[in-house]
Amino acid sequence: MSKQNSAAGFNGKTGHQVLVIQHVECEPPAAFEDVLVERGIEIDRIELDRGDTLPDWRLYDAIIAMGGPMGAVDDEEFPWLVDERKFIEDAVRAGMPYWGVCLGAQLLAASFGAEIYTGEVPEVGMNEVALTAVAERDPVFSELPSSFPVFQWHSDSFVLPEGFSRLCESKLYENQVIARGAAYGVQFHVEVTESLAAEWGDIPEYKEALESIHGEGASRKILEELRLNIDGNMKIARKIFSSWLDNFVDR
Repeated sequence: MSKQNSAAGFNGKTGHQVLVIQHVECEPPAAFEDVLVERGIEIDRIELDRGDTLPDWRLYDAIIAMGGPMGAVDDEEFPWLVDERKFIEDAVRAGMPYWGVCLGAQLLAASFGAEIYTGEVPEVGMNEVALTAVAERDPVFSELPSSFPVFQWHSDSFVLPEGFSRLCESKLYENQVIARGAAYGVQFHVEVTESLAAEWGDIPEYKEALESIHGEGASRKILEELRLNIDGNMKIARKIFSSWLDNFVDR
């Protein structure tokens, strides 16, 4: 669908424009961005770790917040997180469509008062997640299989915020997807392509963290796992993101 649409969004225009919040250059929307480009939806991108400032969220039709190596409440090291959480809370309470991935999901939870914690065992690589009963009635996730493998790269998680629904869970972390109206928080990384995963494995800080969990040569193992599952992950990424756009943004 073209960005030309008869229904005006928050920005009062008929063309759609989304704000993409990146917390580090190496964690872009990837497959999600491909969908936006195909639909002709305009993207305004900011990168908070390099000093970009948050704009007026009312200028946009949706917010997409991606991942990053920092924690959602690491305010002492990253003081801009305080403003970002308030930004997210204000926008979501007003009904702004929001799509948060990994850190973006944790920030959504933290914005609504949920506890953020570091788990005992990180989830890195391919892991199985399962839909909850609530997901069967959800417009975005209801058509997915009851369980499916996804690419993960996180050690932090969160308690379910008040007023949110849990749509996906795993054996290690029960809050894999949460939702409140048009706001969704997705803990896993189905958007990641093979080339992006390879880039992560070459970043010293990411590689060190990965090998501390899975041992030397872990990046090769993780990349092979993703390669075997990439078609399924890309299909899921496109399906859920397209469904979210269809239901809440690109109508």
